[in-house]
Amino acid sequence: MRDPIELEVFKNLYHSIAEEMGAALRRTSFSPNIKERRDYSCAVFDARGQVIAMGDHMPVHLGSMPMSVAAAIEQCEFNQSRIGCGRFEPGDVVMLNDPFRGGTHLPDITMVMSVFIGAKRTSSTNATSAIAPDFYVASRAHHADVGGAYPGSMGPCREIYQEGLRIPPVKLMRAGKIVPDVLALLLNNVRTPEEREGDLGAQIAACQTGAQRLRELVSRYGLARTQQAASGLLDYSEELMRAFLATVPPGKYHAEDFLDDDGVDSKPVRIAVTINIARPRRNPAVTIDFAGSDPQVQGAVNAVEAITYSACFYVLRCLLREDIPATAGLMRPIRVIAPAGTIVNARPPAAVAGGNVETSQRMVDVLLRALAQAIPDRIPAAAAGTMNNLTIGGIDSRTHQPFAYYETIAGGMGARPTKDGVSGVHTHMTNSLNTPAEALENAYPVRLRQYSLRAGSGGKGLYNGGDGIIREIEVLTDAQVTLLADRRTRGPYGLAGGEDGAPGRTTIIRQDGSEEILPGKTSARLRAGDRVRIESPGGGAWGKSPR
Repeated sequence: MRDPIELEVFKNLYHSIAEEMGAALRRTSFSPNIKERRDYSCAVFDARGQVIAMGDHMPVHLGSMPMSVAAAIEQCEFNQSRIGCGRFEPGDVVMLNDPFRGGTHLPDITMVMSVFIGAKRTSSTNATSAIAPDFYVASRAHHADVGGAYPGSMGPCREIYQEGLRIPPVKLMRAGKIVPDVLALLLNNVRTPEEREGDLGAQIAACQTGAQRLRELVSRYGLARTQQAASGLLDYSEELMRAFLATVPPGKYHAEDFLDDDGVDSKPVRIAVTINIARPRRNPAVTIDFAGSDPQVQGAVNAVEAITYSACFYVLRCLLREDIPATAGLMRPIRVIAPAGTIVNARPPAAVAGGNVETSQRMVDVLLRALAQAIPDRIPAAAAGTMNNLTIGGIDSRTHQPFAYYETIAGGMGARPTKDGVSGVHTHMTNSLNTPAEALENAYPVRLRQYSLRAGSGGKGLYNGGDGIIREIEVLTDAQVTLLADRRTRGPYGLAGGEDGAPGRTTIIRQDGSEEILPGKTSARLRAGDRVRIESPGGGAWGKSPR
């Protein structure tokens, strides 16, 4: 029988390790995207690579990170018959960003460190006599540039080879020392090598922090006790998920929604889902089937399987109490079906930069729309449904060096069954902040001309959707501006008779005062003095207006 008090103590101990890893990453990073916007995530894993604690970071990162850890373990521990990176040894850190090997999109680089407690691996070549890691820790961060055709590595590409440097699981550190050839290969293929090196170092520091705290935890409680507690947390999470599913009416719930387009073809891109909630022998289980979604597309909005899994993890986690541990156990009763070759499980060489940031948001919209049929009093109307990804790159006239600025811009939250939506907030798969004006103008040759709420953009109803944001930036040097955004042709849906939120809009304002409306997925050349204005969507309303 588990001791509930001890389980609660270890839940908070493991969570505090993931949180401290995130603090170390944030405080030692170089780029505003990580330091100011907090576009990173950290987590702790058991000896089998099962997540046992997540920081309160980015949902799109955290739900998919276990697949990156699994890819690193598979490459290092089980691929010895092929060219691999060698078995995990103390002090080793594996780096990867390959979306088809557990990653999300190329700017998200993941570091996986093995944690050995006490004993070291033997030198024997016999695999059965080798000591495996006792834990793993991982950090993931969105790097402002990883090469490719567009500054910021988030452009409207047609294949992954155009999007930047694709990194399979490789060791960036061996026995606690950087592998210089691997680092040099990466830095030679990005526009901002000093910033990238600093952010990579911050990720390594985060992993080292997590490893040290795990060693201290084991020193205090013993290895057997800490691992037993980790196993208990996995089982506890599963029990709580099954208990929640038992409260949901069984049945099949279907929904669909659309991306505006893929950036190449103007045709809307369909995402469909059927959620089947069953109770065989009083043991609730759920199948989430994305059959009926469109085939993968030419543009950069394809999502890989890790993203689809992450969206499902996020939605189901949101329906549980806040204090429930976010472990791999939550997904044990859940089966996710993402047909290969579709928009929700694209195959190489698909371009995927927007799948992580745009398609993931639409998946959440579809999942919530389906669940609204089962538990309408728990589900909000659609939020902005886009991260409004904006990248600006060029040569900084102050330093005569390349720069790459990346930011996601918040929108309106959907109204809830009991209250209005929140205005100007990042929602669902993103949990980042805005870049403060002072930090933005200090780091890049730009000027923030306007930053305000977009009044009246939220849908009207019994409870109103939150308003979006207006963010207008002037470039002080010639620059390439790239946009990956959605909800430009149709606004976020309302529920229970509530109105839809207003669609977003992007405008280029030239020095002569002329204006040009940009499509959601595009790239444009700006001259010094030109401005780009993002007007993000408002959230949908809930319920019919009493007026």
